Amino acid sequence: MLWMLAHGERFRRLFFLACVGLLAPTAYAASCTTQSQMTPSQREILTGTARTVLSYVQRGAAQDIRAVTLPAAAADFSGISASVARLQPLLQSAAITVEEIYILEADSNSQGAQRTDFYCGSPVVVLSLSGLPPGTYALAIVHASGVPNPQQLALILSQTADQRWMLAGMINKPMTAAGHDGLWYWTSARKYAQTKWDWDSWFYYRIAADLLDPLESISSPNLEKLHREADQVRPGDLPGAAPMSFYAQGMLFTVSSIDTSTALGGLDLDVHYKADPAQSAQLQNPLLSRQQVTALMTRLLEMHPELRAAFHGIWVHADQGTNSLFALELPMEQITAENSPQRIGTGAGPR
Repeated sequence: MLWMLAHGERFRRLFFLACVGLLAPTAYAASCTTQSQMTPSQREILTGTARTVLSYVQRGAAQDIRAVTLPAAAADFSGISASVARLQPLLQSAAITVEEIYILEADSNSQGAQRTDFYCGSPVVVLSLSGLPPGTYALAIVHASGVPNPQQLALILSQTADQRWMLAGMINKPMTAAGHDGLWYWTSARKYAQTKWDWDSWFYYRIAADLLDPLESISSPNLEKLHREADQVRPGDLPGAAPMSFYAQGMLFTVSSIDTSTALGGLDLDVHYKADPAQSAQLQNPLLSRQQVTALMTRLLEMHPELRAAFHGIWVHADQGTNSLFALELPMEQITAENSPQRIGTGAGPR
């Protein structure tokens, strides 16, 4: 059955078709009709439905959205209503463009399938939806632009027995990060790869992939090429299954994760480390806590000075279990490190 949940902060989701895009071992193929293969009437109805839903979001008209939502999802509407209220200010004055539409036919063979793959057009775009009952669906990819925080939205529509299209799910993600779109990050990632600055290149490829896949379950020749390029530059010393450990000012730092963040507007590196008992004790002192975290930042830049060329600054979070003991963000110019390279030809970089 189709159902929805409230958005997660990481991808700023409005609401979501359950389990979309999870790669499961059992999959069934089904038929897909691209917008170029549709009749004018089909295109007009689907485009109009998508625009209607977005107009309700722009007005914050949650109850109007509820009226065009599948009953199973509309039955518990509090999460969706809260998400509409959060998203409405972002889209209120946006220009709405329906970029792509697809009709997806899931036949009886997909009953109980963990994943249904739809092969669309040529070159082939593969859309993977999980937990999908037999039926007729549509996907509309919409851009809301011309606002400070442009968004891309993927609407899943379901056709009812009386031929109406009703909303089954929606994902919204930003179209830009720190003022740049996915193609800018892809181009910049390639330039960093050419200079062998693999850390910069890897993180920029990840941002590009996130921005260029509105549904997080789309496979296309371009996206596959992007992922292949990213795999070629993935640094071997990043924390993953095992943490990254190094000494700084006599302290052993155990870094559990490194990601990116635009929480303060610019593009920052986002670092989490596990504080040991001695470090945890220091973190109770404001002066010593700042010195400890700055020591980690400085050592990281000594090991990878190229990070100054790609990031506004560094966020560091000292963690103990699931709790954050201390967090600090500093711009690169406030972090002491030697042999820092200048920015390469990708513009001024995300600030």
